[in-house]
Amino acid sequence: MAEISRLPGPVADLWEWQMQGACREADDTLFFHPEGERGPSRRNRDNAAKAICASCPVIQSCKEHALAVREPYGVWGGMTEDEREAEYTRRRGAARVLPIAS
Repeated sequence: MAEISRLPGPVADLWEWQMQGACREADDTLFFHPEGERGPSRRNRDNAAKAICASCPVIQSCKEHALAVREPYGVWGGMTEDEREAEYTRRRGAARVLPIAS
């Protein structure tokens, strides 16, 4: 579940980018996998969703939103659930690396 405390308030300016998303004209089932979907079916669906994201004018805003609120499901900003989890792990690892004092 998304962490509600991380969601921005109901200010239209913060959400306006969503009105420009390329996904608005697409079937939302393309971006969210059905229960139990695995293997090639899931990869193909994810790739089709990511192809729509690739031409989206607000891909960066979408990606930043998904990472900031830890969207748990679907393709957001061209990233799958697994790719976002890998990014969280990468960021945690980078935060632990401290510069060595000279």
